Amino acid sequence: MLDLNRIRTETDVVKAGLARKGVPPSEVDELLDVDEKRRDAIVRAEGLKASRNEVSKQIGLLKRQGADTQAAQAQMRHVGDEIAGLDKAAGEWEAEVRDRLLRIPNIPHASVPDGRDETGNRVESVWGEEPRFDFAPKAHDELGVGLGILDFERAAKVSGARFVFYRGAGAAMERALISFMLDMHTRKHGYTELLPPYLVKAHALEGTGNLPKFEADLFKVDGGEFYLIPTAEVPVTNFHRDEVLDESQLPIKYCAFSPCFRSEAGSYGRDTKGMIRQHQFHKVEIVKFAHPDRSYEELEGLTADAEEVLQALGLHYRRITLCTGDMSFSSAKTYDLEVWLPSQGRFREISSCSNFEDFQARRAAIRFKPEGGGKPRFVHTLNGSGLAVGRTLVAILENYQRADGSVEVPGALKGYLGGLETIGG
Repeated sequence: MLDLNRIRTETDVVKAGLARKGVPPSEVDELLDVDEKRRDAIVRAEGLKASRNEVSKQIGLLKRQGADTQAAQAQMRHVGDEIAGLDKAAGEWEAEVRDRLLRIPNIPHASVPDGRDETGNRVESVWGEEPRFDFAPKAHDELGVGLGILDFERAAKVSGARFVFYRGAGAAMERALISFMLDMHTRKHGYTELLPPYLVKAHALEGTGNLPKFEADLFKVDGGEFYLIPTAEVPVTNFHRDEVLDESQLPIKYCAFSPCFRSEAGSYGRDTKGMIRQHQFHKVEIVKFAHPDRSYEELEGLTADAEEVLQALGLHYRRITLCTGDMSFSSAKTYDLEVWLPSQGRFREISSCSNFEDFQARRAAIRFKPEGGGKPRFVHTLNGSGLAVGRTLVAILENYQRADGSVEVPGALKGYLGGLETIGG
């Protein structure tokens, strides 16, 4: 969440920043109005409490002198009732202030381009070359079904739409990709591997910005207090929840494999075929806790770490900076990595790498103690997909396909697949 004190003292700057994400100034004004009511109630209550304490001393003195204090005591009971009312109102307004703060997005970094939607995104770099085929390339779902390694029909019988069974070499390839990504991030890039819980409580989702605004995108366990995680970002970011770290520990780098569960509530009719948009998929997540002065350097490094996976697999991709109208609620800056899909003749997202600055850390109370002393400061949190495993398999099937419907195995994965050279053929 944003710093409430900054909203009070730099109101115009905050309004201008939020306007870039389409937030009307009235949302800030309404928040400050409620905050002012809360602060006024607190000041009035404190004043009455001080007055009551003084009068109570006087009543005690009068009692010792044998004077009648009934009228004064009755007056203090009325004051007590007024204090109780003010305390209650202040508590209610405090809850409303927090709720409003939780629904206000992060302010975009100055380097983020303005734009209403994905058409405003900025291409930063392109790696590799578009593969050329002397035949009409097939889509991944057609290839996978033809090879007998993906089964959408049986998955639909079991779970409905937007699910898939991996079979044989398909399951092995998914497993190989997970191991390959984790090995690269831990052995080469220096991340510590975590295996997180797949069920989390609401406060963890609140910490990363998924709640309260995006509950419709989540799967909640009926009758319980748990949600299925939409990404390992949620449990891993909350790993240091309510902690004060030492500055010398930063940056802290974690990677984690997990299944991800998403309702896709806002994607009706989009990517209904194949594995591009499913209710359940696998992802290897990379997460950093960084010093505020160096978090944008860490974003460049984190993004490069994700890019190296694509490069090792020989997949043509590009890096883009998301514009203000296409970036997430919590992000201050996001790079998307988009891989080339021959069947669609376009790039599709395979990783989002974001710096959230202190937006998530304020929600989850993650701070660090400066080495030179002084008050603890909030860390900056960053994360990215390193990579979305299912979409990586999609890209491999389409980019490494052959005219006979077989698929070549990328060299980087052959050691994970017992030397397997091709699938099918």
